[in-house]
Amino acid sequence: MNKSSQGQVVKVSGPLVIAKGMRDADMFDVVEVSENRLIGEIIEMHGDEASIQVYEETAGLGPGEIVVSRGTPLSVELGPGLIGEIFDGIQRPLETLVAAEGDRITRGAYSPALNREKVWDFSAICQAGDRVSGGDIIGVVQETEILEHRVMIPPGKAGTLCEIQSGRYRVSDVIAVLENDRGEREDITLMQRWPVRIGRPYIEKKSPTAPLFTGQRTIDTFFPVAKGGTAAVPGPFGSGKTVIQHQLAKWAEADVVVYIGCGERGNEMTDVLMEFPELLDPKSGYSLLKRTILIANTSDMPVAAREASIYTGITIAEYFRDMGYSVSLMADSTSRWAEALREMSGRLEEMPGEEGYPAYLGSRLASFYERAGIVRCLSSGDQERIGILTAIGAVSPPGGDLSDPVAQSTLRIVQVFWSLDSNLAYRRHFPAINWLTSYSLYQAKVDAWLNDNITPDFSGLRLDAMTLLQEESELEEIVRLIGQDALSDSDRLKLESARSLREDFLHQNSFDEVDTYTSMNKQIKMLSLVMHFYYEAQKALAHGVDIDRILGLPIREEIARFRYVPEHETDRWYVQRSEQLVQELSELSD
Repeated sequence: MNKSSQGQVVKVSGPLVIAKGMRDADMFDVVEVSENRLIGEIIEMHGDEASIQVYEETAGLGPGEIVVSRGTPLSVELGPGLIGEIFDGIQRPLETLVAAEGDRITRGAYSPALNREKVWDFSAICQAGDRVSGGDIIGVVQETEILEHRVMIPPGKAGTLCEIQSGRYRVSDVIAVLENDRGEREDITLMQRWPVRIGRPYIEKKSPTAPLFTGQRTIDTFFPVAKGGTAAVPGPFGSGKTVIQHQLAKWAEADVVVYIGCGERGNEMTDVLMEFPELLDPKSGYSLLKRTILIANTSDMPVAAREASIYTGITIAEYFRDMGYSVSLMADSTSRWAEALREMSGRLEEMPGEEGYPAYLGSRLASFYERAGIVRCLSSGDQERIGILTAIGAVSPPGGDLSDPVAQSTLRIVQVFWSLDSNLAYRRHFPAINWLTSYSLYQAKVDAWLNDNITPDFSGLRLDAMTLLQEESELEEIVRLIGQDALSDSDRLKLESARSLREDFLHQNSFDEVDTYTSMNKQIKMLSLVMHFYYEAQKALAHGVDIDRILGLPIREEIARFRYVPEHETDRWYVQRSEQLVQELSELSD
């Protein structure tokens, strides 16, 4: 290592360390600070003076300590062994560190992200003499019971395979030898590295059209997110942001889930670790942890590491996207990440923007969310494949104030806005997504997809239901002024039908085994039954039937019970209740 890449600490300010003598180091190089080898990253250079954000506690550091540059940017290890692991913000495997050091991990503790001793069964799908390039799949490893890890040629490499053989290998073993066009030979292992701040390349990005089914009725029916799309969940403390993130991580229609706990409370990550091994994936029947990667950077961990955790998570997500999988990334929460940016910006004495956040907050958020999308993955020949990365970020504005700079910057970038309402949360309405202030810019495309692939009536039903909820809001203003007795029979029916929509359709019990997840087939049938009652009741009113008799029909109780009907009984139950509804209303009309 060059002596010119070794410097000395001249100043320590919390997580910020200033070192001189770093002229040959580069921006974003990883450095080791002091004899404890604390990991840091260069975030600013002035001549031979480097500003370093240190990802560990800096208490006790002082001027004169040695700083050594590794000469490489902050990178993650990508290969078999990622699934089911829990890493910190700079991809250190926490379970491995705990096993080695106990509950109190010492500063400077290090362990490779991927287990170097574990042996994997590699099955080659290419042979010597094949021409390959970056992104081509050359073999597979069965990483878990439900996930096949596809071993790819790293981006930027191309040539002819000189050697490749199936067998049992560790991640650092050579599985193939590649000869490039200059006649140079390169070893290919099961593992590759990638800098976290650079998005992994692809051939082209496509426009999202198909919905990402989550099993949450409010989201799938009224405010859908498309596969490869972006969404934000802002809301005040206690409104259920983390619960929604957990629900999406559990049930969203994705092959791989990357969950980033960025600056949130440790007990929330503990809930994930306790719940996920016990929960079964509805598609495969195996534990959800068999397709999940956790990045834990909780509020009691060093603040600077929050900034890295977001990039670590999305780089791992891009890696599985490049295999042709559908990946969902949950970031909880980007507000804590932005607070880490604000702290480092303040210590660097940069000109502050709104509320002290750096002026580049918006561009940093955009660079994160824009790494989501549907892409044609890097590949050659007949290996063309589509990869999907959907990014969903929670935002925690102080007091639920949506004028907060982080919330406003996020809303300018994402396409779906799930507005959490503390009033709904206090009324125990989950998910507490306010249907009057939320929106999805994917709605038209998703409606077209559902009309073509599920039922041609969907968009009409959804529009009528949303209109009914909006009219209820207007009628409630009148009721507060003059009372419900002054309403017409037609308006009373609207109020009661909207209440049925809220309580029997939008409200969902995440702790109930059946109600926690609702398939799209069942969602449409539930919505159809509620709206069918409203349509038929309007006809009965027009024929002079008393409104109290309509609202007292037994079918209303049956509609409310639909949410607890098991999936396999949905079709039969729907047909029976539809017939019952028509019969009861026709008897009233007679």
